[in-house]
Amino acid sequence: MIHVNKNINASKRIKKIRKYSKGYVGVSKGNLRTIMQRKDKALQYSTAHLKRKKNQFRNLWIQRINAGVREHGMTYSQFINKLSTLNIKINRKMLAELAIYEPLSFKSLVDQTKQA
Repeated sequence: MIHVNKNINASKRIKKIRKYSKGYVGVSKGNLRTIMQRKDKALQYSTAHLKRKKNQFRNLWIQRINAGVREHGMTYSQFINKLSTLNIKINRKMLAELAIYEPLSFKSLVDQTKQA
């Protein structure tokens, strides 16, 4: 008699779970229970590191703005304070992009803040 495997849903579920084990070595790659544990831990790390990643990018943008502003004889805190008093609303990411890729535009912003 022909053997028919009727548990298709379980095999689909296991196949989907085993996709997470790509790159794992040893028991972590073959054993379903350890794959699940490793997957859960990886997801915990990824959500925990989202805020750290945002914070690191903000620090990077601030460093770039500070370097660009110091070339023109100001400090970062003075520059940001004068931007807010002049009601110029531009975020730190765009300011960092201007400081790197558009130095003349950035210089005009610094000059505007110096005059205020």
